[in-house]
Amino acid sequence: MTEPMTPPPPPKPSWWSRNWKWMIPVGCLGLLVAITGFIAALAAFVFGTMKSTDVYQQAVTIARSHPAVVEALGEPIETGWMLTGNINTTGSSGNADIAIPLHGPQGEATLYAVATKSAGRWEYERLEVEVEGQAERIDLLQAERGDS
Repeated sequence: MTEPMTPPPPPKPSWWSRNWKWMIPVGCLGLLVAITGFIAALAAFVFGTMKSTDVYQQAVTIARSHPAVVEALGEPIETGWMLTGNINTTGSSGNADIAIPLHGPQGEATLYAVATKSAGRWEYERLEVEVEGQAERIDLLQAERGDS
């Protein structure tokens, strides 16, 4: 009497067939994290580039040293991260029209700067701070122009 042959064991499932249920969500989540990281890095680069310009730096320095702005916002006066507008320069000429969020211990404001660059120097056409809750803007160029 011969023993019946046992059938060979079924082949072992492939790695993909064993793991697809968790790999698909992890892969989608990884792709979402990568895209979000890329967008955040791009935004940080763009805002960082705009914040490093001399027109931005000068405007913020003037606003931080103006007595009426210090009185309205308190000290220290910090800038927000979401500035808007545009800055265009070509060599020693250019133009800027930007809105910079400011905040201090006593309130929030927006610094508006409109300037033209000629021969390597920025000339401000408008440099004003609009404090939240106040009807009138603070003109930062008024003392410079000699207006009363």
